[in-house]
This record gives sequence, structure tokens and C-alpha cells, in this order.
Amino acid sequence: MNTRMIGTTVAAALLVTASAGCAREPLPGRGSAPAPSVGGGAANGVLVGADQPRSDSDFWSAYAAYLGPKAAAAGIKLENTSSDNDANRLKSNVDTLLSKNVRALIIAPQDTAAVKPAIAAATARAVPVVTVDTRPDSGGAYMVVRADNRAYGTKSCTYLGETLHGTGKVVEFQGDLASINGRDRSEAFADCMRSKYPGIKVIEIPTDWQGDKAVSGLQDKLLTDPDINGIYMQAGGIFLQPTLALLRRTGKLVKAGRPGHITIVSNDGIRAELDAIDSGDIDATVSQPADLYAQYAAYYAKAATEGRKFTPGPTDHGSVIVDTGTAGQLEDQLPAPVVTRSGGKVGDLDTVASGDPGLWGRAH
Repeated sequence: MNTRMIGTTVAAALLVTASAGCAREPLPGRGSAPAPSVGGGAANGVLVGADQPRSDSDFWSAYAAYLGPKAAAAGIKLENTSSDNDANRLKSNVDTLLSKNVRALIIAPQDTAAVKPAIAAATARAVPVVTVDTRPDSGGAYMVVRADNRAYGTKSCTYLGETLHGTGKVVEFQGDLASINGRDRSEAFADCMRSKYPGIKVIEIPTDWQGDKAVSGLQDKLLTDPDINGIYMQAGGIFLQPTLALLRRTGKLVKAGRPGHITIVSNDGIRAELDAIDSGDIDATVSQPADLYAQYAAYYAKAATEGRKFTPGPTDHGSVIVDTGTAGQLEDQLPAPVVTRSGGKVGDLDTVASGDPGLWGRAH
């Protein structure tokens, strides 16, 4: 493997291409409960603790279903917990996992400031931590497996700005600003709108990653600003269904290409978003790779138990490892393509067609 690594070469069996042009594995257990349980991984593998961050999101349900098989392929046995978007519960779960002598941890902290005590507890036991999707504010992770979330905000801004020809009113469902993802997406979206599309008024709705807050805020804004013509949803797995339901009830759900359509860009890449793009209910999403998050979380957890070291630079799985600037903490930024109905160029954006079999959401 050509990943920037000092130590043993990575087994090729762990690799998959991250490009959208190659078909992804079907989601294990497709058609089962909305929040699938995590598998146990390899029965005789290295023991690794894994905490699932929440069960109210289709994206995280997909990640959970992928993690067991990916762990098994990496030679990891999983000890699983779930923190349900609660930082105190995450700390308690980490303490429990450490008491079971796990050799590494995989966590996805939703509050990236409040995770500091959990990481400190693991560090005190010399147990390396891999974080998924979010980056701890104070450092301490062996590796962060994530995509460039500032790019999510910029890409979403560019799509809306180009499609709306630089004019109108756009509602932004901001994620939790206590989370690095919420901050990155919100700040980048605002920076892009100010610099490139000053003719668009952005109406920010703080949500704390909660669908009811998003919909309540949107309902109010549709009354005060009935000419809203764009929506940016920072997490489709949480916001998509309640948003479409509200627009349908209020007569605002108009198909793409018809007068009165509200242009909607989402972030996640779940199957429901791809279907909504196909049907014309929404226009685009940024596909966050749930399968690759699971695969490389398992890979880096195993690498950590073997004492491997990594350095910043391009990898051979289509990503780039960067130094986050926080106590030497590294982040593997996996690719996250923009998805539209037909693919192609939108302004300077390259987009992938929603029917592309290489999208993980098509396998889910």
C-alpha cells in the first residue's frame, strides 16, 4: 500500500477504491430494522471497542451495519456500545470498554469539545482512539477518519449559488455548532455565500442536529419569508424526511424544473436522498462515504494496535492525510462527491449522477 505509512505494508484485501465509478458493496442486512445492530467482527480478532453515536439517522444506521463486516475483514473483534448523542454516556461507555481491556477504540463524538475526558481516559491506559466523521477539538486521536467538511459547505453553497443565479433566499439548517462538522459546514457555507453570491440572503436555523428544530424553524420562516427558494440541509439522514413532509403539507413541494420549486441541497448520500433527487424533490447531495468510514476506522484501529505510524500526504485509496494542527493529530480526508440527477458540471463543480452504482447509498 502506498498510503503514507512508516511500518508494515497494509494488506491489499483491506483496500477499496473510493471513486464513484466503481460499485460498492451492498449494505449488510439491507431491508432489516432502520437502526441495524453492529456485528461482532472477527471471532478471534484483536479486541477493539466501538461506540455508535446515534440511532436517529439513516447515515449512522448504515455506518453501523457496515462496521461489523469491515472489522471482520481487518481482523478485529468488536465490543460495541451506543451513546445516543450523549457526551456523558460516551464517557461512561469508554470507561466500560477500557475495563474490558480493548486494545483500541473507535468512536464518533457528536460534541467534539466534550469528548476530551473520554480521550484522556483512553490515553491514560495507552489505548489509541480512532474517531469517525468528527475531529476532537483538543486532539488526542490516533487518526481521524473523515471527509473535508468545509468542502461540504463550499460545495453546497456553489451548487445553490449557481442554480439560483446568485439571487434569492436560502434557509440553512445548521448542525450543532459544538461539533466540528457543524462549525466547518456553517462557516464555509457562510464564507462562500458572502464572497461569491452576495445577492443571496442566508437564513440560518440552528438545529443541534435535531430534525424537529429544523422543521419548526423552517415552518416559521416560510410564513415570514414565503419567497424562500433554496434550502441547505447539513444532514439529510436527520432532516430530509421531516423537511419533505412539511413542504408537502404546505404546498411547497414542487418538482425540480417547475415554477415554484425550492432548490434543496443535502449532505449525507443516503438512499432516500438519491431517490429524492431522482424524483425531483431535492436537487443534490454531498455523499459522505459510510462504507469507507467503517472500513478505514477498522483499518486504522488495527494499525494502531500494531504500532504503525502515518505521515501527511496522499494515500492510495483516493484520500489525503492531513495534519490538523492540533497536537500532531492526523486526519484521513476521504472523498465525498456531489451528486445530482444527471451528473456533470454545475459551475466549477464536478458532480456524479444519482444512479451511479459506485455510490454507497445505491447499495443501501
